[in-house]
Amino acid sequence: MALDVIVIYGSVRSTRQGIKAAKFVVNTFKKRGHTVTLVDPLETKLPLIDKLYREYEKGKAPKVLEDLAGLFRKADAFVIVSGEYNHSIPPALTNLLDHFRVEYFFRPSGIVCYSVGPFGGVRAAMQLRALLGELGMSSIPTVFAIPEVHSSFNEEGIDLKNIYSDSVKRFLDELEWYANALKEARNKGIPY
Repeated sequence: MALDVIVIYGSVRSTRQGIKAAKFVVNTFKKRGHTVTLVDPLETKLPLIDKLYREYEKGKAPKVLEDLAGLFRKADAFVIVSGEYNHSIPPALTNLLDHFRVEYFFRPSGIVCYSVGPFGGVRAAMQLRALLGELGMSSIPTVFAIPEVHSSFNEEGIDLKNIYSDSVKRFLDELEWYANALKEARNKGIPY
């Protein structure tokens, strides 16, 4: 079943390399027949959080928040693509995620983490898992970690090492399973 997948990328650095991994994920989901939207904080230019989206009077939130809220409400699943900054989550990603809450509820998330080193950003992934659960979009068990991201993909997200196209399969299969199961459950009603 075709899904509506939102890929949220977390870096705004001028030399960012993880955007290549985000594009790889977008391309891979599209090949599976899903509708995919990449949300990039460098392009959305969200303000530092002052008020949550839900704290604005209806119709009074900034346009960028209204647009993202509408996009997130339609989503069946989220993929969060995060680098590791000081063993933690990039601030631009946290800022983007924290603007919303109920828009994520009862939708699964998958974590794609990366680093230029050999560990693939897994320390950030563990912190991100706790944050995503608190936001109401619990993460699936499998984490897709990408070490040496700078040399793994080209600018269009093509796998230069010819290893990720196979290794991402379990991650994709699992996220699709959870997304379909929760979509069916949401159609029957949510607990509150």
